[in-house]
Amino acid sequence: MSRLTVNDEPIDYKLDPDTPLLWALRDASNLTGTKYGCGTGQCGACTVDIDGHAARSCRVPIGSIEGTYVTTIEGLSRERNHPVQLAFIAEAVPQCGFCIPGMVMAAAALLARNSDPSEELIRAQITNLCRCGVYPRVVEAIQRAGRAMRGEEVIPAGPRPGIDPADSARLVPALVPPPAR
Repeated sequence: MSRLTVNDEPIDYKLDPDTPLLWALRDASNLTGTKYGCGTGQCGACTVDIDGHAARSCRVPIGSIEGTYVTTIEGLSRERNHPVQLAFIAEAVPQCGFCIPGMVMAAAALLARNSDPSEELIRAQITNLCRCGVYPRVVEAIQRAGRAMRGEEVIPAGPRPGIDPADSARLVPALVPPPAR
């Protein structure tokens, strides 16, 4: 049994200690924001925070991190208002969105240690891969989040998650045919 604290909740994983943290999070804890990308630690889609450091969860056996604190994208900010999340939205970073949770987690870990990173440091530390090619916006978003963390900028909140049923195209009155007479 591997005992960890995940998103501030103590968890006893009754899994083989060699089970990658990625699968413990996704399959046993239903925390699916952590994505499976390459399985070799190269792409960074599975990045989580382990005791304040970004880690590729596909390469971390749960038995090797007993007693640690793990934060996933779901636990970064319950209200989705962490400066990195707000800056990624404000800078229009997400495209397809697959790599974004891992990038956000890597950026949050970097900014927790250094809230004023240079472009060079960001590019050296954030090695996550993105097929959409959003790298210039990622750098600007991380620097903007750092300014917010230092109190130099306020980033407006993004839209609340989800779609209000009244905003659905299926329910817009102009698009609904009138009843047959």
